[in-house]
Amino acid sequence: MELERHEYDVVVVGAGGAGLRAAIAASENGARTAVVCKSLLGKAHTVMAEGGIAAAMGNTWPEDNWRVHFRDTMRGGKMLNHWRMAQLHAQEAPDRVLELEDWGALFDRTPDGLISQRDFGGHRYARLAHVGDRTGLELLRTLQQRTVALGIDVYMECTVTRLLRDDETVTGAFGYWRESGRFVVWQAPSVVLATGGIGKAYKVTSNSWEYTGDGHSLALQAGASLVNMEFVQFHPTGMVWPPSVRGLLVTESVRGDGGILRNSAGNRFMFDYIPDYFRKETAESEEEADRWYTDKTNNRRPPELLPRDEVARAINSEVKAGRGTEHGGVWLDIASRRPAEYIRKRLPSMYHQFKELADVDITREAMEIGPTCHYVMGGVEVDPDTQESRLPGLFAAGEVAGGMHGSNRLGGNSLSDLLVFGRRAGLAAAEHAAKLAGARVEVAEAALADAAAAALAPFDRDGGENPYAVQQDLQSTMHDLVGIIRTRAEMAQALERIAVLKGRVANLSVEGHRQYNPGWHLALDLPHLLLVSECIARAALEREESRGGHTRDDFPAADDAWAHLNLVLDLPADADAVRVTRQPLPQMPGDLAELLES
Repeated sequence: MELERHEYDVVVVGAGGAGLRAAIAASENGARTAVVCKSLLGKAHTVMAEGGIAAAMGNTWPEDNWRVHFRDTMRGGKMLNHWRMAQLHAQEAPDRVLELEDWGALFDRTPDGLISQRDFGGHRYARLAHVGDRTGLELLRTLQQRTVALGIDVYMECTVTRLLRDDETVTGAFGYWRESGRFVVWQAPSVVLATGGIGKAYKVTSNSWEYTGDGHSLALQAGASLVNMEFVQFHPTGMVWPPSVRGLLVTESVRGDGGILRNSAGNRFMFDYIPDYFRKETAESEEEADRWYTDKTNNRRPPELLPRDEVARAINSEVKAGRGTEHGGVWLDIASRRPAEYIRKRLPSMYHQFKELADVDITREAMEIGPTCHYVMGGVEVDPDTQESRLPGLFAAGEVAGGMHGSNRLGGNSLSDLLVFGRRAGLAAAEHAAKLAGARVEVAEAALADAAAAALAPFDRDGGENPYAVQQDLQSTMHDLVGIIRTRAEMAQALERIAVLKGRVANLSVEGHRQYNPGWHLALDLPHLLLVSECIARAALEREESRGGHTRDDFPAADDAWAHLNLVLDLPADADAVRVTRQPLPQMPGDLAELLES
């Protein structure tokens, strides 16, 4: 078998913010490091995180600090977050932002020269360090330059199809070059997964083509566990029209900078959806909300800046009640709120996006928007301090890791999450490899042959299933039956369809050659999408309450019996389905618990 081989101390799968930050940390700590990515360096989905990096730097509000950020994060996640991850994230985020600045990131500035910080939903204070509405792009550009300067090897346009392991630990990864189809193996004692999310399991999503849940699936199949998979975040504001861009992200910065939501009757409806949990700090009239933008002394924020799960459900309710727009969304209006020059300066990407793709001038017209599958709070279950999974030598960071966000992620916490825990994963991966220094990692030839045979199987079948037809049916199943609002009957039906789809996925066939063959690439992605979809549906069926990104129409309220339970999923050997286990949350120290009462 023709096989390209490489040996490293640390292999990072994924070249977004989490992957590059992990690779930098590993390399700077003496590990021979490689990065493997599906796309080209600099093209990762991190560029779509536009609004800013959440970090309690206190540049706009001196009262802000890590304790308030910790409290906001825990409350946003409805207390299902792993407290230690939320603590580390809040404490270390400011240093990670300043580190980016030291490496050349060019942030917007306050009048006195500090890094500017903007408002976002669920954050008590303005704390998002930003670069217009292109923050993710600047973050990725900065990390990319650092990666290149350190001489880290990057394998671009490569896809990992299997993690390799022995009886005890990870031994590397197997994959192929997307252009040629040639197989390649990376032998390493430490592997860091930084593969992002699962959005392509859904029909309407803000996610790019890379987000096929492969990291979640690879980890599960290798013996790691997943946590919080029932919690899928539907961003409140994705483009609705035209159909070619349906789901494309409209940054929360539009609302953070003054944009408001109106239904088809012109009513500012979010005042009707303020939950009791946030009533003390949310304005309850238009006059009070509008005054907040100029006089923030009482900090009663507009209801448009409630956490994303609350806003998405409100929009969904308005549309279902017949108060939606012609194309099934609502209106997001900043044109009547801010001068055109201000909008073009603060939201240059949004201005360009709507002008070019929808022929809408957002300085003059409202945007037609609606919820879009955006982020999965669930991921690989990891140790908070090291990001190591249950499988020794396997680490995860960023969206592919679970626990940090609980049942709902606050906007801006994704970029600081990937910086904080990407660094921690890289450090721990390098340390793990150093402990094994001198011991060559061995990979069983039989395992390589099996991985190659599995990858080539679609070419060996004639007249099998078309990958694109199967993908369409899977996306429709998840969109229709495991979407924003869920019921037992619909999720049971989804699992029945997934069982049928398993047989169809096992019978996929593709034509042509291995050289850049999109049909083959999709055929290899579909088993990952299917496994992740099953995890989401089974966990969502098990959790009989509504909390954060999980809403059950048949159990519409949060249930105290579920308030301290996470759902963990694993894949027992030779099992036909994933296993769901209820697991108590770790006990929070008293001094942190007191912060949540303030």
